[in-house]
Amino acid sequence: MLLFTPGPTPSPESIRQAMAIPTLHHRTKEFESYFAFCREKLIEMLKMRDVLMLASSGSGAMEACVRTFCKKPLIVNSGKFGERFSKIAKAYNIDFIELKSEWDTAPSVDSVEKILSENKDIDSICIQICESAGGLRHNVEAIAKMAKSLNPKIAIIADGITAIGVEKIDTTHIDALIGGSQKAFMLPPGMSLIGLSDLALELIEANDVGFYFNLKTELKNQRKNTTAWTSPTSIIIGLAKYFEVADLEAIYRETRARAKATQKALSAIGLKIYPKSPALAMTTIYHEDSVAIRKLLKEKYALNIAGGQDHLKELIFRINHMGIIPIYEASWVVNGIELALDELGLRKFDGTANKVFLENYNRI
Repeated sequence: MLLFTPGPTPSPESIRQAMAIPTLHHRTKEFESYFAFCREKLIEMLKMRDVLMLASSGSGAMEACVRTFCKKPLIVNSGKFGERFSKIAKAYNIDFIELKSEWDTAPSVDSVEKILSENKDIDSICIQICESAGGLRHNVEAIAKMAKSLNPKIAIIADGITAIGVEKIDTTHIDALIGGSQKAFMLPPGMSLIGLSDLALELIEANDVGFYFNLKTELKNQRKNTTAWTSPTSIIIGLAKYFEVADLEAIYRETRARAKATQKALSAIGLKIYPKSPALAMTTIYHEDSVAIRKLLKEKYALNIAGGQDHLKELIFRINHMGIIPIYEASWVVNGIELALDELGLRKFDGTANKVFLENYNRI
């Protein structure tokens, strides 16, 4: 069975083998050397001032960021994960303004600017780079730049869980960049990370909040290459192996080629790309027969792809592009979808999807 869900993603053999070594205690020099290596590589990768690694899913890092950096955030909600920022704020009785849009539509820079201009007390923005509920790419870089021009002290919190390791992210105007282990890093679930700017470091020092997700406590410990609480040791060892084997420039190039070729291939056989501004992390297709297509792909063609959530549960399917994926596997996905359409009586198979995929992959 080929796993093509947008997280968790398959782990390569080299990473699985690295994580299979005998368990290390997290309060040892041996483990601290792994931790130090990962900190250095993450800071280099994200091009940010500092970084934190937390034993949690990405939602834990989201909660920590909202509590630490937000007194009155603007929350951009274009899907399930934008909505999660709002739910976290509500849980802590944090006042917020929500900019809500359809799951296929990213808000414009102007719409964000209008809200900021009318609400001078907004001190932060919470937004997804890729809103994976529908595979939508927000124009975070432009929004962040505009917001900083209005207020240099506004904190920009960007959920990059399905963007880090997929594409180069311009972090010039981002203060907290959230990531997760189970996406493009190709690791098991269980670790989140937060890239931090100078402003974020100032706010962490000033806002000593929370217990387990106290970023001030964590930062103090992690700068000594240890953690306040028990570390996700095996995942961090796997992350060290990722940085040993990953050619990031090649991964960015191949991920883009895979995503663009898949979009062109599926469009060529009459399928509708759901988001108006698609992210590179996944291809999302809108189709009323999504449930039947996914069922046939899994049972007959050994392809496990994801459906949607909430009102899109039975109306979309999502194909992962994150991580290191051989071209023959990506090619089989579009081929399998075309075969499934034929078997369901929706379109006669003629090999168009695979042909268009391969032609475009080698051009991009």
